[in-house]
This record gives sequence, C-alpha cells and structure tokens, in this order.
Amino acid sequence: MKSKFVYFVLIVLMFGSAANAQLNDYKYIIVPKKFEEFRSENLYQTSTLIKYYFEENGFNAIYDDEMPVDLAGNRCLGLTVDLIDESTMFSTKLAIALIDCNNQEVFRSLEAKNRIKEYKEAYRDAIQNIFVSFVGMDYAYEPKEEVEEPATIVVSFRNDVKSVKEESNEHVLEQKATTEEQVYKSIEPKPTNIVRESNPTTEADHASLPEGLLYAQPTENGYQLVDSTPKVALRLESTSMDNVFMTTYMGNNAVVFEKNGKWLLEYSDNGQKVQKELQIKF
Repeated sequence: MKSKFVYFVLIVLMFGSAANAQLNDYKYIIVPKKFEEFRSENLYQTSTLIKYYFEENGFNAIYDDEMPVDLAGNRCLGLTVDLIDESTMFSTKLAIALIDCNNQEVFRSLEAKNRIKEYKEAYRDAIQNIFVSFVGMDYAYEPKEEVEEPATIVVSFRNDVKSVKEESNEHVLEQKATTEEQVYKSIEPKPTNIVRESNPTTEADHASLPEGLLYAQPTENGYQLVDSTPKVALRLESTSMDNVFMTTYMGNNAVVFEKNGKWLLEYSDNGQKVQKELQIKF
C-alpha cells in the first residue's frame, strides 16, 4: 500500500513539472464567480474554494469581475478556469481546465471523484483533491518578450481642429520597385487639413503630454489623440474591454481608461504606478 502511494506521488510530481513551463507564461488565473454548470454564483462555494487553493499554490488568482488594468487591456496575460462537472446522482466527479485568450485548453487537472451525499461537502472534497495536480509545480510568472510591429496610422480631423499648413519645402524619398535605384521627388508646400502619417516610434511616444483638451480621432485600430496645434500626442489601441486602450507613453507600455467619468493614463515610472488625468473629446 505504501509503495502504491509513493508511486502516485511521483506521477503527480512529474505531471506538475511538465505543466509548470506552460503555466509560467501566464500572470493571472481568472476564476468565474458563476460557472456555466450552475444556476447561481458561487454555488457550493466552488468559486471561493478554487480561488483559495490557487492562491495557496502560489498563483495570482482573481475573480472575473475584478480584473486589474493590465489584464483588462490584454486578456492573454491570464488563464480562465473552466470547471468540468461530470457528476451523477450517485457520485461527484470534477476536473479543472485552464483556457487561454484564444479559447484553447492549456492545462487540465487530474479528475477527482467521491460518493459523498451532501453536495457542499462533496464539492469541497473534490476541489481539494483536484489541486493535488498542482503539487510540485513551483509556479513563477515569466513575462514573454514582446516584439512590436510597425503600423501606419492616418489622421483625420474633425471640424473643430485647426488646419495645418506646411511652411517649408521638403524632399520625400520615393522608392522604386528595385533596391538598386532611388529617386528624390520634390513636393511643393500646399495648405492641407490633414496631419502627415505618423509612425508609432516617433517622438510622441517619448514626450510629455500637452496640457488642455485632446481630440480623439478614429484610426484603424482605435483612436489618435491630437492637440489643437494640431500635433499627435498619443495613439490608442482598442482592447476587448469597453473604454480601455493600450498605448505607449515615455517609451513604455501604458493604459488609457475611463473611471468615474474621467479619462486616466496609467503608466510605470521607475517601477511606480502613476496616473495622469486626460481631457479627451471624442
């Protein structure tokens, strides 16, 4: 009997080590307050117990309605818990699956089952046994290196933004189809109400924001904030959450979101979270 127990523990440890590398890519475990199988929130204290045991095993577990700003802007930072309930009238049978932002299953626990008659106690016992699967994982979040791809954003102004007039001649490099030949084409200045196309790596990413009202102008992926000069101050990329946008500020990733009727820019300054209120007109 003792040898069987030792063998079981070794299997669990090997199982946990194999899954550890996968789970280290994710910062959060998202626990629904109401699982699809149940008619009400936290039935049999399932959500409370699952969150508790994940935290006991070193994971950063949060409820699905209490997401931090970085997770709200990028759901791929977290895995969502799916409670697989195959219980019958005579037995309780549970397992946990962890689902990524692409709705793909990343990890599934061992199945736990019992024949306890009282539902609350039966679910508590099964959930406790499920977390044997997480023994020996030694989980530690390891952020992935992100490579930003260049994008082209075209500015379109609304009626209340001043027009722009170029006051100096400029030469634009016009590239032909072959790499061997390039020609320069002179462009004479003309009055226009459109700002030149902006590259995401321009100085707007590193400069301080201007004071006063910023005008939000739609782009392919979100909005572009422009002052009355007009000058592009900030570029906003839409997320899966309403009124939450990803951006770049002072050379670092940042988030713009609405809270209590105010628009806030949140960024990191020397490891400290900083919030700046913005005046935005959409």
